[in-house]
Amino acid sequence: MQTTSILRQKTSLQESVLDILNQQMGVEAHSSALYLSMSAWCYAQGLRGCGEFFRKQSDEEREHMMKIFHYITHAGALALSPEVGKVERNFEDLRSVLVAALDQEIQITENFNKMTEHCQKARDFQTARFLQWYLDEQLEEERQARRCIEIFDLMNAKDALYDIDREIHDLKKGE
Repeated sequence: MQTTSILRQKTSLQESVLDILNQQMGVEAHSSALYLSMSAWCYAQGLRGCGEFFRKQSDEEREHMMKIFHYITHAGALALSPEVGKVERNFEDLRSVLVAALDQEIQITENFNKMTEHCQKARDFQTARFLQWYLDEQLEEERQARRCIEIFDLMNAKDALYDIDREIHDLKKGE
């Protein structure tokens, strides 16, 4: 029977903080899968620009998950590989995809706010500082999701779907 090294048994991460970090890895994994599903739907509709946009969003969410994974493992704790549950695959139209993306980003922002509050109450200021990067990132993620909806709403959707597709794709070029 293999035992865990003493170096891996001792960590400054409190169990409650470790739990919420592992839970957030699951949220990020689900978000990555959701964006990949949105990407596939867009490609199937001939919206290659939006498909590429959401594929990149999916990649970013996985990177966010891996950043948490590395934080946990570098702290000497056990990161748990998340399971991904059912992911939406059918969408009514492009606007519903864009609204779902904004809703997802708002939910993630709320999660990080709650996590940061928990860390501060637990006096885990190192993890609270680590989470600040995510709070800054979420401000940008929400701004971009809102901009996608603005682009859609500013253009006559039925007559300008090609232009909407191109504009949303170009949002990722500026990063």
